[in-house]
Amino acid sequence: MKLGRAEPLVTALVAGLVRLLAATWRYRVQGWEHVAAARASGRPVVYVLWHSRILPLLYHRRDERLALLISRHRDGGYLAELCQRWGYRVVRGSSQRGGEVGLLGLVRYLRLGGEVALTPDGPRGPAERMKPGALAAAQHANAMVIAAGARASSAWWIESWDRFCLPRPFARVEIVYSAPFAVEAGKQALRRGMTVAERALRDVTYGRDAGPGGGDG
Repeated sequence: MKLGRAEPLVTALVAGLVRLLAATWRYRVQGWEHVAAARASGRPVVYVLWHSRILPLLYHRRDERLALLISRHRDGGYLAELCQRWGYRVVRGSSQRGGEVGLLGLVRYLRLGGEVALTPDGPRGPAERMKPGALAAAQHANAMVIAAGARASSAWWIESWDRFCLPRPFARVEIVYSAPFAVEAGKQALRRGMTVAERALRDVTYGRDAGPGGGDG
């Protein structure tokens, strides 16, 4: 019973500390015109981002009521709590546990005109390798896809499967959005979309002239 009461307090404390840290970050945004163009098309929007860059991107887009698919694993519970505090709509599930149910929930949200964000290499990797779920959701909802990346001038790199990026206090954080693209129906189109998305994610995360492992890491 004591543990059950303590966990929400710990989560609230961590969320408060993270928000204090994030409030010091200095953001610069590239490619917002791509977001505006996707919205102007009248179609829903799916953002894809690598799991390692989720924190600075989450803070940047807080209070916009985006929907996120977050693992049912216990670690995902902490992230879900933080996301809800930052104004996100959270759908629980993953590619490993409850993924189909979670993706169906996101498809319904997209068809109502919402926007969703997915980490196609989550929840446990392999890091920076596309899984098809995010683009399959975009297919079913006739949504536009935008790759989103975050680069920090100074960061702690957590020893985890994804080398989680935690920008240091007062770091400059550059948010980059790719041009939107659609994924047509069919398995071949889905495979082509995965190639396009992986290339776009590399560009927005590291820059066009750097490969994986380069840039800010």
